[in-house]
Amino acid sequence: MKFSSLLAFAVFLSPTAFCQETASTPPPYRGVEQHIAGVFVTPVPNVPFSATVEVESSQALPDGSTEQKKTFNNIARDSAGRIYNERRTLVPSSFNGIPRIVSMHLYDPQNRMSTFMDPSTHIARESALPKPEVDASRQVTNSSVQGEDLGSDTMENVQVHGTRKSKTIPAQFSGTGQAIVVTDEYWYSEDLHLNMLVKHNDPRTGEQTVTVTQVNRAEPDPTMFQVPSGYKIVDETPVSQ
Repeated sequence: MKFSSLLAFAVFLSPTAFCQETASTPPPYRGVEQHIAGVFVTPVPNVPFSATVEVESSQALPDGSTEQKKTFNNIARDSAGRIYNERRTLVPSSFNGIPRIVSMHLYDPQNRMSTFMDPSTHIARESALPKPEVDASRQVTNSSVQGEDLGSDTMENVQVHGTRKSKTIPAQFSGTGQAIVVTDEYWYSEDLHLNMLVKHNDPRTGEQTVTVTQVNRAEPDPTMFQVPSGYKIVDETPVSQ
């Protein structure tokens, strides 16, 4: 299983993430941030689906206690390769309500239009992304990263293949005074072009699990890939493009 180098869907998706959309595999998960990354939905055509992404976080606090949080995000992709993704607030594990939507993201690979929508302001920021520039000579091999083949399994009625990647951080850089091992586990569906399960573990910060559930292979509602009425559209495409 190959992963493109990049940025995570993190912090919601930054526009540069879509410079990778020609690849059929998601980028590596970056793990702990203020907002957990979620799932990168590759904008490939002819593989429509919709699903729910469940996010769980077990984070070690400075006082030695553990903070448990959760959220969910809805995702979708239509037959044209257009994608919908959202980010909701992390809430305590005991919370029984529906987490608030913080941001929604649309991307259309046909015109390379990336749109971020803010429900609190009803502003949709659009930007036509430039075509990616691929330079194979810039690829770097990190000898501290080791991969382990976890074999195959089935999740949500699709076959997945597991890979665990471990990275050793030397004591002088770990901030703990001793070497630590950070692990990322991916269960990837070649059929959906999607990581169905991602686990990130860092002894300094805890563990995060991102799981794709409730997969529906039918064509999603077309309105999911449109800016809702009442939103002000702001074009942020650089003039140089």
